[in-house]
Amino acid sequence: MISALLLLLKGAKFGKVALTAGTMLLSVVVYSFIFGWPYAVGFVLLILFHELGHYVAARMRGLDVGAPTFIPFVGAWIQLKQMPHDAETEAYVGIAGPLAGTAASVACYFAARETGSGLLLALAYAGCMINLFNLIPVSPLDGGRITAVISPRIWLFGVPVLVVLFILHPSPMYLLIAILAWPKLRQAWSGTPQENAAYYDVPVQVRINYGICYLGLVAFLGAMTYSLHQGLALTYGR
Repeated sequence: MISALLLLLKGAKFGKVALTAGTMLLSVVVYSFIFGWPYAVGFVLLILFHELGHYVAARMRGLDVGAPTFIPFVGAWIQLKQMPHDAETEAYVGIAGPLAGTAASVACYFAARETGSGLLLALAYAGCMINLFNLIPVSPLDGGRITAVISPRIWLFGVPVLVVLFILHPSPMYLLIAILAWPKLRQAWSGTPQENAAYYDVPVQVRINYGICYLGLVAFLGAMTYSLHQGLALTYGR
């Protein structure tokens, strides 16, 4: 965490750091009215870990990237000012966020086991659930960026997932994701344009490696989310 923050401070101007800190503070204040400030602080820090994963990965690949920006009830993002050179680079940056976010969530889980803290257990659950959601294979979610290196057609499998989630938990956020995903979904349906063929031309072994990592992360987060949900239900009688 410290090294990532140092890299952020080194690579970003003061105004960008102030924007990150200011939007983080705004998110903490908004969430604290609903969940209380201890949970709000932990929740925002989990999102920060996720975004720092993207940031560090992008910088490691030499991409010009903005500092994380937070919006309450939407999440956060980093602005890629320079597009990835190929699908593998996009997948590399895409998977780094969920990996960092998962690591932070698992740390909360083990800390909860050691201390018996219900707060940390709830944060671990929230972190796992958020990172699992981000792995839905639809662009602009991280899952869409990761699975693009395997095949853009996988994005079509993310559509029924979003539909089911919207039916179970109606939210404008799903509609926003659908609107942003529409151009990519049209591309996946019609096939990769010839001019973009080189972008998705990566070795088969690279596709396999990312596929294994993606499915493994989905399976792990799915199991963790279910287990933590059951644990919280037993603890709080819900």
